[in-house]
Amino acid sequence: MSEKAHTVALAGQPNVGKSTLFNLLTGMNQHVGNWPGKTIEQKVGSFTCNGNLYRLVDLPGTYSLTANSVEEIIARDFIIKERPDVVVVLLDAATLEHNLYLVAELLPLPAPVIVALNMMDVAEQEGLKIEPEVLEAALGVRVVPMIATKNVGTRELVAAIDQVVHNTDQYAPKRPEIRADHQQVLEEIEALIAGYVPEAYPQDWVALKLMEGDREITRLVREQMDSERWEKVHQVLRAHDDALVAVASGRYEWIGRMVRAAVTRPVAGQIGLTERIDRWAAHPLWGLVILAVILGLAFWLTYSIGTPLQGWLDSAVVGGLARLLSSLLASAPLWLQGLITDGAIGGVGTVITFLPILIIFFAILGLLEDTGYMARAAYVMDRFMHLMGLHGKSFLPLFLGFGCNVPAVMGTRVIESRRARLLTIMLAPLIPCAARMTVVAFLAPAFFGRAAALVSWGLVLLNLIVLALAGVVLNRTVFKGERAAFIMELPLYHAPNGRTIGLAVWQHCLAFLKKAGSIILAISILVWALSVLPSGDLDSSILASIGHFLEPLGRLMGFDWRLMVALLTSLVAKENSIATLGVLFGAGEQAGLPELMAANFALPTGLAFLVVQMLFIPCAASVAVIRQEAGSWQWALFNVALLLGISLAAGALTYRLAGLL
Repeated sequence: MSEKAHTVALAGQPNVGKSTLFNLLTGMNQHVGNWPGKTIEQKVGSFTCNGNLYRLVDLPGTYSLTANSVEEIIARDFIIKERPDVVVVLLDAATLEHNLYLVAELLPLPAPVIVALNMMDVAEQEGLKIEPEVLEAALGVRVVPMIATKNVGTRELVAAIDQVVHNTDQYAPKRPEIRADHQQVLEEIEALIAGYVPEAYPQDWVALKLMEGDREITRLVREQMDSERWEKVHQVLRAHDDALVAVASGRYEWIGRMVRAAVTRPVAGQIGLTERIDRWAAHPLWGLVILAVILGLAFWLTYSIGTPLQGWLDSAVVGGLARLLSSLLASAPLWLQGLITDGAIGGVGTVITFLPILIIFFAILGLLEDTGYMARAAYVMDRFMHLMGLHGKSFLPLFLGFGCNVPAVMGTRVIESRRARLLTIMLAPLIPCAARMTVVAFLAPAFFGRAAALVSWGLVLLNLIVLALAGVVLNRTVFKGERAAFIMELPLYHAPNGRTIGLAVWQHCLAFLKKAGSIILAISILVWALSVLPSGDLDSSILASIGHFLEPLGRLMGFDWRLMVALLTSLVAKENSIATLGVLFGAGEQAGLPELMAANFALPTGLAFLVVQMLFIPCAASVAVIRQEAGSWQWALFNVALLLGISLAAGALTYRLAGLL
């Protein structure tokens, strides 16, 4: 990025469309990483306007700038210390009154603010009439009405950014003021801390934060002062312990004036679209039914669309490539032929056929997130979570596990209680991730034919039942404590943005292909090498020796040594089990792997393998993140032992019961 690039910070509460706007402005000119020293995701992109280059930084979604969470600290520290040229704060027009609190906290900071008033169409659906020009005059900052999902208002926002950046002398916001009866207290604190404010922090803002009892700011100021001077500040704060209320009420009075000036509310009794949908989607009973139907529909779409495409990729692309390379390497040494066709193509090629399934899954997940349904899923699951001593907020990181268990474990940071957070971390690997589901989607049709979708739905249900039972047992034995109340905001429903969903699918699939081209390729080649060394015969190879050592345990589930080796390699990445089987069975030469599996193993063995695969030890990346988030290897190893015991016991029981049918 050029040093001349202007920095734009994108702020806003969760579920206001920040990702959609970020993708609209930056397109493919973006990269994703982590904030320095944090596991919170950082997205940075760029765009141009009138020949000027702009660097757009997407700040974590936050309701305020008080140090109650890592996200809030990151957002405010970036604005204060990095001094962006402008802060674009995205608001949900349909819940304007609630969203303006963040604006009230941003205006006292030095960076110029632009208000992007998003979801104007949703506000209209709810019967609200908002006048952006009136709101702009009341706030004293630029206000740009938008419908980001339809790319409405994007050009106007970019033009406003360019104008504000090059005309900062005209920036004159009408900031909220503290309640009049505490104005003198604020001035007294400002006088006491003058000269002792940490560098880069505005003095008046620091004084406000001290009155609010902000722990981080209190610590920073205290470090700057000697004990005698700090005691004077502390005495003033202690004498006015209602100062927090005075600060907050001043902001709410300011918000009330803004809303009264610019918003016309619907006629009393008018029912909006969100309320009509939530009568069913958020219902204690029907909400669960709808959630189950949505999950069932996702599997049906996966099999009806993804499986034929997967079959075509397997036979036409992967199989064709294997045949082509075999002919080209006909005169090459046998070891090189095996390395390319059996090791690389047999392993990685088989895994690449997962792509249609991944595309469909991530598209469905993105659609649910982008419409606002995810919060309803958490709400209706609250009662289910309470059985385990958790609450609905734990469902949000757990649901992320359907994509990948790594962000699911990281997502537990939204849970305040240490006990609840640890319990959620222990349960997160029981959510079947996309990698596990692709293994199921790959093998289930071979064993169960048209019933594959129903079996897959049942396997997911089994995981959820095991998760619930494990949660109840762990809560009553290992984790003992009070369960917390559940408070969360249900955003209004809004139309999804195809560009945002498409970009998310692209990023997930690209990450998958990178893994296929690195980790899975390396494991596939290693598995192939172990399968031919030392004599070139599979049955006397090193891999066979490892498998035969584990085979007595595998017989309890109907597994031979090859299935045990496949499970073993899945510890690195779940997709490796398919890659390993592809190498061991020589898939892609005469027949596809699913057909070979069905020909070699009976239905009880196939079902037991899928059950174990769904419940087995998480991948190495997940174990590492569990260690990081839980704070010790003790918890990570406990999780490994727990899931190993559960998966093997469930596999053995499944094999016995299926054999009786």
